[in-house]
Amino acid sequence: MILENHGTPGRAQNCSKADFQDSSDQVTVKMEILSFCHSSRASSPLPGFIVFFLTCYVHKMESAQFSVTGPGHPVTAIVGEAIVLPCHLSPRMSAENMEVRWFRSEFLSFVHLYQHGKDQYGNQMSDYHGRTELLKAAITDGNVSLRILNIRRSDEGQYNCFVQDGSFYEEAPLELKIAALGSNPVISVESHQDGGIRVVCQSAGWYPEPKVLWRDHSGQELPSLSEAKSLGDSGLFETENSIIIKEHSNQNLSCWIRNTVLNQEKESTVYIADFFFPRVNPWMVALSVILPVLFGFIGLTMYLFKIKDDLQRELDWRRNILYPVNVTLDPDTAHPELILSEDQKSVRRGDTWQDLPNDPERFDTEPCVLGCEGFTSGRHCWEVEVGAGRFWAVGVARESVRRKGGISPSPKGGIWAVERLWGEFQALTSPRTRLPLSRAPSRIWVCLDCDRGQVTFIDAGDQAPIFTFPPGSVPGERIRPWLRVGRGSRLRLCP
Repeated sequence: MILENHGTPGRAQNCSKADFQDSSDQVTVKMEILSFCHSSRASSPLPGFIVFFLTCYVHKMESAQFSVTGPGHPVTAIVGEAIVLPCHLSPRMSAENMEVRWFRSEFLSFVHLYQHGKDQYGNQMSDYHGRTELLKAAITDGNVSLRILNIRRSDEGQYNCFVQDGSFYEEAPLELKIAALGSNPVISVESHQDGGIRVVCQSAGWYPEPKVLWRDHSGQELPSLSEAKSLGDSGLFETENSIIIKEHSNQNLSCWIRNTVLNQEKESTVYIADFFFPRVNPWMVALSVILPVLFGFIGLTMYLFKIKDDLQRELDWRRNILYPVNVTLDPDTAHPELILSEDQKSVRRGDTWQDLPNDPERFDTEPCVLGCEGFTSGRHCWEVEVGAGRFWAVGVARESVRRKGGISPSPKGGIWAVERLWGEFQALTSPRTRLPLSRAPSRIWVCLDCDRGQVTFIDAGDQAPIFTFPPGSVPGERIRPWLRVGRGSRLRLCP
């Protein structure tokens, strides 16, 4: 008597009592067939051969019930977005009553488990709580693909799709690669060096390690002076690359950063005017530096006076004409990782995905939330306390702003806001505008003028202007408060 093991060698099986009974019945049937075969050979060799052939055919059918098939090539996912890991049975058959287990290195500590006709979460890896979903729409056709939400850098690596029916099981490996497209390059002119000017290009949020190049106006590559790359707290790369630019040579240049996995790049361009370059005559050098600074100071002073007058009018309006509005957060729009207070005035980002209805109003990829109130006319102000959080964005969005999948945080995507990211402040224009603030604000006034189509941001601490989207920027439709909350940040709408 031969006992057979179907499936992958070495995998521990958890057979039930019924499984052992089925195996025993199969062995008994085989013994009876073999006994009949033996007795038939004595009288006639042909019937015995036929029975022996049928026995081998049945055995073959039992050993090849199905196979588990993956994509056969690595699957690439983008940080912050969702990805589907494909897996199906061949030939097609229903997996409704089978066990489907997705795991990484540990069989018992799983990424997702479907068993006894429903999802099981008892020993699920904590990193995947609330982030996985077995796609059951085509499970009757043998499709057992897995969706993972809000992809993280730590999700990269090998996954195993394991399917078991009774005592028979098969599995297929799958490799997941992670990629992230970082921020737009920020180019800054640092200092005079080696008879030229040292220019620096900085960017963050890339994975894997990006390729950084300097190019001239004709697209020719230029040699770098230095390059530094490091991994940030989130496991994504930050890069800083510098170059020396000489007068009358490559004054119009661009910094080009490429993600080699996504085959996408981001680029910023700068032009260095002649008067910035050092001259042989030190007096000419001094004059070429002092005059632009002097004229720039005069222009800046006039601009600041204008801004101050505009701001004073804005503050007078806010204080004397209209009282600030009382706004609250709409829980029906909050991303499942965001936790709102009972009074709907504050929000923070948790570590787990809450079990909330995935209705059309809810953001499902970006950690955003809208205010309950919407405005179509008039002037309205509200104060947001951002505290010492390092990752946040505050502003307004049109009511029809995209909620599902990746969003474009810019006026083109229906969002007018300022943000803090990697210790820098930016206005979410397209491309983004760097804000050289003298100090980090802890409270920000958001002032919306629907009639003029304008949004202004003011530091509530010292009443200093932060940024203004010019008149006509905001369209004439219903506008609502908008917040994006990074990890470690807590935002609160002040009374």
